[in-house]
Amino acid sequence: MPQQTMTPGQTVSIGDLVTPRMGFGTLQLTGPGEWGPPADPKAAAKVLLRAVELGVRFIDTADSYGPFVTDQLIHKTLSPYADDLIIATKVGQSRQGPSQWTALGRPEYLRQQVELSLRFLGLDSLDLLQLHRIDPKVPLEDQVGVLSDLQHEGKIRHIGLCKVTIEQIEAAKQVAPIATVQNQFNLIDRRSEDVLNYAEQNNVTFIPWYPLATGKLTSPGGPLDKLARRYGRAPGQLALAWLLNRSPIVLPIPGTTSIGHLEQNIAAAKLILAPEEYTAINNLTAS
Repeated sequence: MPQQTMTPGQTVSIGDLVTPRMGFGTLQLTGPGEWGPPADPKAAAKVLLRAVELGVRFIDTADSYGPFVTDQLIHKTLSPYADDLIIATKVGQSRQGPSQWTALGRPEYLRQQVELSLRFLGLDSLDLLQLHRIDPKVPLEDQVGVLSDLQHEGKIRHIGLCKVTIEQIEAAKQVAPIATVQNQFNLIDRRSEDVLNYAEQNNVTFIPWYPLATGKLTSPGGPLDKLARRYGRAPGQLALAWLLNRSPIVLPIPGTTSIGHLEQNIAAAKLILAPEEYTAINNLTAS
């Protein structure tokens, strides 16, 4: 596949920041169970560098990835950062071991993790800090409240939320402006359709995580596989193109450990689906 970079017109705003509409998620650049370093740190660094070379200007990470493995990899590989590179991170989940995640939203813990994120990323301020999970044991206003305090202190530029309902977004907005929402959303899981519609109506950027999940649709001879063959594209490219065509406020962040897959994903940002193509892909879950 020929090299393709994203075009300037395919952008989305996060408050006063603007980024091309294809980011890069770093979760896969960790060890088994999202714990510890990747098997090949040099290869992981090359993927990060290639993403930026191809026009990616939104890198998604979290304190809990590793923990702090991807933050340190980003700092070592991409620092000094380009002026237009947005580093988005998350706090609010503690780790007890491989594949173990626990929501932890005590204000003192969130503040500590923000300070550590700044240190490991080598930043004075975080472009976007997202509450990774809402801790049901802590009042939401306390969790968002400490992030608001950190925003007023200049340590956070914009605040986002992850895995939330419309009601939770509305409650959070009573405490601080919310710039982004990151919920799972893909061809086979559209349970957050209402949240996406809300985001579109309220100028909130929607970041779909697990954007390449396609289930049996991509199995040999499956519906998406057949469409991909017809259009001469990889199934994952059609899944990403569908997301990008779904709404102008969608910012996918597909992750990978492969430069080849990365280049495929970036190329999907240039795909413009005809109405009948979008409809065909949109209807696949009913197949």
